[in-house]
Amino acid sequence: MGLGTDIRLSRLFSNPSGNLFGVAVDHFVSYGNVRDGGLKDLPDAVARCMKAHPDTMTMTPGTAKHCWPAYVGQAALIVQAGCWTPDDRIREQLATPADAIRLGADALAVAIGVRGQTEGDFIRWLSDAVSAAAPYELPIVAHIYPRDYSDGVKIVFTPDEIAYAVRVGIETGVDVIKVGYPGDEKAFAEIIAACPVPVVMAGGPKEPTLKGALTHIHAGMRAGARGAVVGRNIWGEADMEHAARAYAAVIHDGLDADQAIAST
Repeated sequence: MGLGTDIRLSRLFSNPSGNLFGVAVDHFVSYGNVRDGGLKDLPDAVARCMKAHPDTMTMTPGTAKHCWPAYVGQAALIVQAGCWTPDDRIREQLATPADAIRLGADALAVAIGVRGQTEGDFIRWLSDAVSAAAPYELPIVAHIYPRDYSDGVKIVFTPDEIAYAVRVGIETGVDVIKVGYPGDEKAFAEIIAACPVPVVMAGGPKEPTLKGALTHIHAGMRAGARGAVVGRNIWGEADMEHAARAYAAVIHDGLDADQAIAST
């Protein structure tokens, strides 16, 4: 790791807390009906999320090109390369490290699925991205989602599978690993303690309540996570700005769910 990588990583973790609060609007093919919900108007969703002053925003290259210019310098931009669905109906890469550099990004995110017949291809995505990013000193943020095929296909968050996802990130040489909270604080603490790079949490599936979502993040932070990158549990909320501020309070100020909701 060289100076360029260090500088860009410092922008991702620029908050005095040392933690990262990120918002993701990179859902694209997994979003569903684009006329409904929190991402039906992408420019508006980005504008509303930015009112909470996140440290990072993760988006596809096209969204960055069209929606990010007004916010340059207000947060670190992460460009998402991965474009896939858990069932592999879609499995493509939308951007290279060079594309991310041209867009002014501080990191390239690569979302992958592990387990299943296409796992090797996905792992190659990560290792190739790390190699291609090296000349630019561009950090790679891996979003790694274990899959279960026992009844169709679904994303799973058991401790064993999250530990495996983290190991994939370590072995491929990425700079930051994003995984879901496994529901077991002790197990998550052990996983994080064994990882030599920062682990941040995925926001996870849409929770029935904001309090439930924040409770998971608070537990993960106690376990040693360095933050979270949240999508639908922010822009899926009716009061998007309040939800984003509550996440920031948990991640940066150490508040629990009730305290964060009340303070924001």
